[in-house]
Amino acid sequence: MKIYYNLDNIGIIKNPVVTTGSFDGVHIGHKTILNRLREIASTLNGESVLITFHPHPRKVLFPETAGKTLLLINSQREKIELLRKTGLDNLFILNFTKEFSEISSIDFIRNILVGKLNAKKVVIGFNHHFGHNREGNFDYLYELGQYYNFGVEEIPEQDIHNETVSSTLIRKALLEGRIQRANAYLDHHYIVISELYEGSATCRELNFPTMRVKIDEENKLVPLDGVYAVNVLIEGEYYKGILNIKNSLPLEIRKIEEILIDVHFFEEVGDLTGKSAIIFFAKRIRDELQFPNPEQMRRQLEADLSEVEELIY
Repeated sequence: MKIYYNLDNIGIIKNPVVTTGSFDGVHIGHKTILNRLREIASTLNGESVLITFHPHPRKVLFPETAGKTLLLINSQREKIELLRKTGLDNLFILNFTKEFSEISSIDFIRNILVGKLNAKKVVIGFNHHFGHNREGNFDYLYELGQYYNFGVEEIPEQDIHNETVSSTLIRKALLEGRIQRANAYLDHHYIVISELYEGSATCRELNFPTMRVKIDEENKLVPLDGVYAVNVLIEGEYYKGILNIKNSLPLEIRKIEEILIDVHFFEEVGDLTGKSAIIFFAKRIRDELQFPNPEQMRRQLEADLSEVEELIY
């Protein structure tokens, strides 16, 4: 997958089939669009293209209201990793500014989709809007596609369990600790990507050594406090473990440096300090608890370990 951070010096993209959007979570609805993108690109002997934005448009357009408390399912690093797995050919991550938001839908089509990319087909999700004041839609795209000679296709709504899948719905599930429901909507495990650091001294003293996971983007969503069953990918190897989250508070009151995330592995793994890890969340086991003494904490950790060992994930 080629990654671009602007629209300059793109080079040749063969018969581009293009979609656009935030794609936070890269959930099952997003994957439906990307799969269709790849199918069409294959028939046209072309390449798939996603135009996405950073920061999230809501952060720029509504900094004191809807954007102020918006948490994102993925950091930019995580989103790139998930998009790479879909087989996408070209990813454009454009800097979203107030000025960019004022580009009209016709200028977006004329100057970017046609002028910069020479799109052969544009694929959009159900009820997708774009351009200044969200004035562009499927009908508008279709009309201009006739003039500029590109095709347009709209993907129907994607439903799971009779609920329309959306990034908002997934965020709600994660914040409530409903990991398995969120994973169903995502069509993959919720992930956190981080380097590993020295873990909890208390756990080490109890013979439950951990590695510390740090969140490096202020707006990254962290699930509800508690203990989770996880798989961790490090340098091509998977390790089973349990992970504890503490101080995962709403964005308006939390401090990112105070969020404590520690993972304990089921096997001896040696010194992993500084190594990059992808953590896959499988199931929430229990709430975060306060213990009156180290012995009760040790007993609870042993019970957690025993419960997670019984899980198939």
